[in-house]
Amino acid sequence: MNPERPIQPYVVSLTGISNAMLKSAPKFFEIAKRVVEITEDTVLVAHNAKFDYRILKLEFNRLGFKFERKNLCTVELSKQLIPNLPSYSLGKLVRSLGIPISDRHRASGDALATTKLFELLLSKDIEKTIVKSAIRFEPKRQIEPKLSAIIQSLPSTTGVYYIHNAEGDIIYIGKSKNIKQRINQHFVGNAPKSKKIQLEVEAVTYEDTGSELLALLKESAEIKYHKPKYNRALRRTIFTHGLFSFMDSEGYLNLNIEKIRGENKPITTFANIQSGKRFMTKVVEKHQLCQKLCGLYKTKTNCFKFTIKECFGACVSEESPETYNTRVQNIIDYYSFKRKSMLIIDQGRALDERSAVWIEQGVLRGFTYFNLNFQITNPEVLSTLITPLEHNKDAKHIIQSYLRRHKRLKVIPLEN
Repeated sequence: MNPERPIQPYVVSLTGISNAMLKSAPKFFEIAKRVVEITEDTVLVAHNAKFDYRILKLEFNRLGFKFERKNLCTVELSKQLIPNLPSYSLGKLVRSLGIPISDRHRASGDALATTKLFELLLSKDIEKTIVKSAIRFEPKRQIEPKLSAIIQSLPSTTGVYYIHNAEGDIIYIGKSKNIKQRINQHFVGNAPKSKKIQLEVEAVTYEDTGSELLALLKESAEIKYHKPKYNRALRRTIFTHGLFSFMDSEGYLNLNIEKIRGENKPITTFANIQSGKRFMTKVVEKHQLCQKLCGLYKTKTNCFKFTIKECFGACVSEESPETYNTRVQNIIDYYSFKRKSMLIIDQGRALDERSAVWIEQGVLRGFTYFNLNFQITNPEVLSTLITPLEHNKDAKHIIQSYLRRHKRLKVIPLEN
């Protein structure tokens, strides 16, 4: 087929089909009538049918023709009839089943392999119940007209979205850097929660934030306030581990990643132990700290970094506590919110707009948007522009985590 547009290099590499090979190939409108004829009163069988069927429907739709056929997906059937395989991609699946395949990623080779696979699946479906139930006019996860209309009304921008039921109640709140794409995922998902949302959704509203940080903060605050029934997991605290410090008997400041318990106040927080360990490893590398004194290398002697001359020897008292502790204290001060006042500047909702999150004395005050020509570093001006946000452990974690992941983010210190 000639797609009437250049092929992406990735597709050329995958299939071996070049632009030159397609110059003399027929265009879709030239063979569309034949496709209708040969598929009349048939069932289309494809590996990942939702993709192939969607392409066919799209091409016919461009010609003004409504193309509908029953179809079967060999991916879904394989998962039901041959469960627990490591992969269900066509190539790996047929190889694991001993089905020969040639001309991979070409029409003839893939279609022949799919035919052989389908014959095997038919033989395994002794009761014929799965095949009968799998035949349908739309593939699984095909979007209903109502859901499709909702998606079309949404923007591809960063923000918070609210899914409502027929009574107008909010049943789910989420955030995304692409609201339209995220809602589409909800509406085609097969997870139990996605299916429940698909059955109940009546409308989706949204708030464009421009900034991912603001989307995260507002999502957390809105979930706590509205308590939607399908956000149960996110109502709980979203971090489990923190960075703590203590002075050892030799006078050295130690850092360690530990589980947060009770009223212990961490310097900064992490969603899990793995995230904390990755952070600590980077800090040790960047500031030439001791692995032993940062909880990364359990030993009674020197750490491994000292052996390869990348640690100054705090683990064996060769570096003075004063010198070592200065570097550690700088890290604690940098990542701690304690007594800090600052503005975190991020993207806005338009090209000439920016967002600002205000932290005062280590407490989240709120956010505002401002034009690039407008100065907002005066606290008195800020307090009149700001939209309040509640300061809590989750909000603090979100901000600290965001700052760690976005090193180039503009942060303006403010006088206390």
